[in-house]
Amino acid sequence: MANEEFTPEEEPVSFTDKRKIDPESGEVRGEAGASEEAAQGSEGDALSQAEEILDAAGAAQDAETAAVDEFKADLLRLQAEFTNYRRRVERDKEAARETGVNATVASLIPVLDDVDAARAAGDLVDGPFASIATKLDAALAALGVERIDEAGVEFDPTVHEALLRQPWPGVEAEHVGQVLRIGFKRGDRVLRAAQVLVSTGE
Repeated sequence: MANEEFTPEEEPVSFTDKRKIDPESGEVRGEAGASEEAAQGSEGDALSQAEEILDAAGAAQDAETAAVDEFKADLLRLQAEFTNYRRRVERDKEAARETGVNATVASLIPVLDDVDAARAAGDLVDGPFASIATKLDAALAALGVERIDEAGVEFDPTVHEALLRQPWPGVEAEHVGQVLRIGFKRGDRVLRAAQVLVSTGE
């Protein structure tokens, strides 16, 4: 009997063969397939880690944005408070200045009464005292000080103090017939009301 060459139809599988048969497809998968699975698993883990890192970075960025917005809000609030404080200080400073000027002028009113009396008596027609009185009047006028000394105007209880009420020639009722003592005001502030005679009509 001649020797016939044996050609195995299937390659025998040894017991030490590390290849495996896929139960679903029936394919034989060896170490290469296992390596591919391990590689795919590693790739999935890396992708998950990358997503976690991106999520963490996004959360950190959101937190940083929120902190920046809060800081801006605090800065704007502080700026508004400082602006209000500066306006309040300026307002208080101006009010204190006005109060000081008014108090100073009020303390000079008796001197102004003496100057007006001397002028009415003809003692300030000429000479150094006349020059001083003129300069004093100019300084007070520059500060906005006005005399309340006009007769014939309507009686105003906010600037006039009525001492007498009687008929006065040529002056209608409830009008100033005569100024008995000059008053002074500065702006809307009456430093001293004028004492007047109020006409009751003819």
